[in-house]
Amino acid sequence: MVMIISSLSGVVWIALALRELDVVTSKGQNAGTLLAMTTLALPNLMALIAPFALLIAVMHTLNRLNGDSELIVMTASGATVSVVARPLILLAFIVMGAVAFVNHVGMPWSLRMLREYVVQVRTDLLTQVLQPGRFSSPEKGLTFHIRERDVNGDILGIIMHDTRAEKQTMSYLAERGMIVKQEGAAYMVMTGGHVISQDDMKEPPRIIVFDKYAFDLDSFEQRTSEEMDLKPRERYYSELVNPDPDSRLYKRNPGQFTAELHERFATPLYPLAFVMIALAAVGNAQSTRQNRARNLVAGFAAAAGIRLAGLGLDNVVSTKPELTPLVYVLPIGAIFCALIVILRSGRRQRAGPGMFEKFTDAVAGLMAGRTRRLSGNPQADAAGGP
Repeated sequence: MVMIISSLSGVVWIALALRELDVVTSKGQNAGTLLAMTTLALPNLMALIAPFALLIAVMHTLNRLNGDSELIVMTASGATVSVVARPLILLAFIVMGAVAFVNHVGMPWSLRMLREYVVQVRTDLLTQVLQPGRFSSPEKGLTFHIRERDVNGDILGIIMHDTRAEKQTMSYLAERGMIVKQEGAAYMVMTGGHVISQDDMKEPPRIIVFDKYAFDLDSFEQRTSEEMDLKPRERYYSELVNPDPDSRLYKRNPGQFTAELHERFATPLYPLAFVMIALAAVGNAQSTRQNRARNLVAGFAAAAGIRLAGLGLDNVVSTKPELTPLVYVLPIGAIFCALIVILRSGRRQRAGPGMFEKFTDAVAGLMAGRTRRLSGNPQADAAGGP
């Protein structure tokens, strides 16, 4: 399982690194910043990766036991499915604890650290990427030009042209500017300049002269003021249960906070559900390879379908809180359904006769022995044993 979860995490990390590669290529950051940002994004996906890593590991183990005929030998010797299930269920509880820790502690912490790195990248954008005497576009519709940088880090001769708004054009010109951080946000404070704005090409532009003007660097990614609040995934348990009443995100959609809270408690149930599904699919001895392959595919498809349904249900609960119990019913229902399949399969493949068969065999043996003694036939006694 450790090998599988490492491989899946590596694939996810590479995908994240490729997506954030522009941090190095176009935003002037070093490889360490890229490594930190992509690694901090991993805990957000561990709750999804870990159960599937466990599922693949359990199915591989059970399939190997079947392929080497070890399950057949164990069943013939009187062992039940519980003998095989015990260590797998123990492993499932370990994964459940790890997923719960990531959901309540690891994920909020990592996402908050990631937010700080994002602010740092935005702050460094003007001081590292924009070269004096060159026009640069940090994003589509936004163009910068600076004349030079002062020895103390101030920016001299600023021209900024913003056409990201559909019906508005803004141009900023300033003699000097500097980067200021305040309350987790980054601003460029410009002094001695003016703003030229135009809403309609048929109308003359408006010119506003300023002594000091602060430009929000968070607007580089077209973030609104509502998104400055901590998102539900970035909050700890206490902040989800008792959110700030003044939070704009909470006022706009309180259902997201409820859905996130219940998702954190329901997600740890999936590792146990996946182990039970694997036991139901390939936990019993199979005599043919064809049956094993079919059961492997069916078990994996059932587990994937249940998890996808859970992800979809999390989104529905944010708008329909009355469906919240279904978040728990889905994995718990999968556990019980798999348990029923396991018990029925165990009855069909039960090793040795049951109590009733043992009782009738004993009675028949006693009657056969009494008949031989009464007949006094040694050949019958030798040939007709129970």
